[in-house]
Amino acid sequence: MENTLQLNQDNLAAIGNHIPVPNYNRTTGTANIVHIGVGGFHRAHLAYYLHQLKQGGTATKWNIIGIGLREADKNIHEVLKAQDHLYTLMVKNPDGKIEPEVIGSIVDFKMGTTDSESVIAQMAEANTKIVSLTITEGGYNFNPTTGEFNFDNPDIQHELRHPNDPITVYGFLAAALQRRRDAGLPAFTIMSCDNIEHNGDMARKMLLTFAEAQDQELANWIAKEVSFPNSMVDRITPVTTPADIETLAQNFGVQDAWPVTCEPFIQWVVEDKFPNGRPDFEKVGVQFVPDVGPYEKMKLRLLNAGHSVLGLLGALHGHPTINACVEDELFANYLRTFLDEEATPVLGDIKGINLTDYKNGLIERFANPNIKDSVSRICSESSAKLPKFLIATIHENLATGGSIKFATLVLAAWCYYSDKKVNQNGQPLEIIDAMQGKLHDAAKETANNSLAFIQLESLFGGLSENERFTSCYTFMRAQLYKTNDIKKLMQSQL
Repeated sequence: MENTLQLNQDNLAAIGNHIPVPNYNRTTGTANIVHIGVGGFHRAHLAYYLHQLKQGGTATKWNIIGIGLREADKNIHEVLKAQDHLYTLMVKNPDGKIEPEVIGSIVDFKMGTTDSESVIAQMAEANTKIVSLTITEGGYNFNPTTGEFNFDNPDIQHELRHPNDPITVYGFLAAALQRRRDAGLPAFTIMSCDNIEHNGDMARKMLLTFAEAQDQELANWIAKEVSFPNSMVDRITPVTTPADIETLAQNFGVQDAWPVTCEPFIQWVVEDKFPNGRPDFEKVGVQFVPDVGPYEKMKLRLLNAGHSVLGLLGALHGHPTINACVEDELFANYLRTFLDEEATPVLGDIKGINLTDYKNGLIERFANPNIKDSVSRICSESSAKLPKFLIATIHENLATGGSIKFATLVLAAWCYYSDKKVNQNGQPLEIIDAMQGKLHDAAKETANNSLAFIQLESLFGGLSENERFTSCYTFMRAQLYKTNDIKKLMQSQL
């Protein structure tokens, strides 16, 4: 398309001739959500929900101020700053239709790595009502097996010695909350939007553990004054590709250096615990419930675990994307059987949810040919994901005598994946995991000790001591290494 327009505030009116743009004044606002971790998911979820409210003429006083605490956040910080913090959300429908919309709910972005004082001051401001988080499972700094805080982290050790020089989310939260307490201001609500079961409870436990080691009086105040609602969030949001940027420019006339792509489906279930106020998110479809636990567990054990099942098995076979996996009848059948026979039995009844319909919907969402979610993205940081998504289900089925073979094959595949670092066609795998080195060493050691991989207790707990599990796992692993054929092994289990 000729006359491509650079996305920024000055060009909004002209861009509005091509695609929807904010209809609200972005310079006003007296209440803030400070959000740590401005990635694609946040921009497709919380920021989108607030944008919808503001488009409808409500929540006019609310804005989002983004925060980056990692060096890796500098890129998105620079892009959004150059675009006046505007970005395009591109909804990709299964029929191929793309619906782009400019989102304006983020109005500022501060980097804690270069100006920690501005971040602390922003959180400590009276106008800040909520601090929300999408920092990934690994950002919570806990041992995935024990659930306890990791004090061995050198950044944590630095913060305990230097409370006024924060590095991690806990250092910044503690510093800001201390200022609010000292100023006589009410605490902000801390709202986790990460894929962790009981994510608010986990955020509370980790922050309190950190604060107790740093300042017991502050910890006591946080325990009494800060609310940590649990929430369940859901929207598939693949990594933005150069092709997405080109499509937006060529087909819609908008030059956006970092748009976000997502599926049409969106869901958010939250406990209504916001003593310092919140936007009226229920007006745009958010569910507020007394206990989000059953919904969290459903999503983690079905959607997130389902993604990992397809991701790891698909990576070994050579499928590049999740939709390519689902288009393969064997993979689709394997996934559905895992969901029905191993994941569903540990869930129980969930109010207002038909699990059969939910699982049917998952398969349809995974099959969306326009999302093309890469298996490498789904497999990234598996060491932070699988203990909560998949391994927990194995533990529960072992306790009740339920089926474990479908999930166990995925763990055998993870061992092979970590060991060989290539798929079955000899092509290198893109492995992104904070524990990549340990996983590789343990997987390599299975040549001498077949249980070496699952003896990583921080991930697998006591699975290596369970005879039923080890018998199943060692058989699966041996067959996989012998045949080098994941599909043959998958077929044999159905």
